[in-house]
Amino acid sequence: MNRRSFCAALASMVPVVYTGNVFAAGLKNEPITLIVPFSPGGNLDTVARSIAPTLAEKLGVSVVVENKPGAGGVIGAAQVARAKPDGHTLLVTTPNAVTIAPLMTKTSYTLKDFVAVGSIAWASLVIVVNPKGRFKTIEELLEAARKDPDSVTMGHAGLGTTNDIALIGLEEAAGCKFTAVPYKGSAPAITDLLGNQIDAVIDQLTSSMTSIAAGKLQALAVMTAERDPYLPDVPTLAEAGVPNFTAVTETGLLAPAGTPDAIVHQLNKALNEAALSAKVKSVLANVGSTAAPSSPDEFQRVLDNQAQNGEALQQKGRLTASQ
Repeated sequence: MNRRSFCAALASMVPVVYTGNVFAAGLKNEPITLIVPFSPGGNLDTVARSIAPTLAEKLGVSVVVENKPGAGGVIGAAQVARAKPDGHTLLVTTPNAVTIAPLMTKTSYTLKDFVAVGSIAWASLVIVVNPKGRFKTIEELLEAARKDPDSVTMGHAGLGTTNDIALIGLEEAAGCKFTAVPYKGSAPAITDLLGNQIDAVIDQLTSSMTSIAAGKLQALAVMTAERDPYLPDVPTLAEAGVPNFTAVTETGLLAPAGTPDAIVHQLNKALNEAALSAKVKSVLANVGSTAAPSSPDEFQRVLDNQAQNGEALQQKGRLTASQ
């Protein structure tokens, strides 16, 4: 599948209904809804729609993706937190929506209101600009943000998101200051970047890959320790003189707290099988994402570590509360 045909293929994937007679143990003969707490077209939406059809086949029930954007993922996360803990309403998320967001704004939930099902994939974070904009290299962008703090506008997917926290880390590591512009997901941020409304965006490669490949966006740097194999000609931040700082996005699946262990493990088994299937790995690869399945405990440790990192940032006064 080429990248141009990816979006068309993706649109035909969800909802998917499996009509077999064998249903997953513990689950009802009812659809499973994957809540994506951001706008269509972003990283989480792409990952969710990539895995939903194969997950439906593995579980023997229909799987539907539903977007619930707003408040840096809080609206969608809150819906799942209060859902019936029966495995039929799940959250596709990065750790931040349930670990960082509660530290930045008033939420009806905490991390304890969820149980980890497992990791799905990871993707590089990338700094992208409009090729027609004023910055052509990562060095030019950083130097401008050092010499004239707040003169460079940097969009991201929303307060408390992985992208937002990466921006905070970048400012500290590079000794610069941007004017951060939060959006309700990556897609609207990219739309404004394409319209030259902002200077740059920190985004997951997953949601920028198609536009980069088409020449609509230019990637200035990846935030991984080494060059991303999907963007071999794009330098790392370390190559631009910003050592000892990296950031990636991990995507996983959460269920409401109280979901029976048997259902969690059934979902995890199906999730891992789906993530490792040739079909899903191929679809993810087309947008620069890498399948990375895990056990529930492994993904829970990721969540716990992110919560600790958030508390450390809060103590430093680096988390800006939303209004």
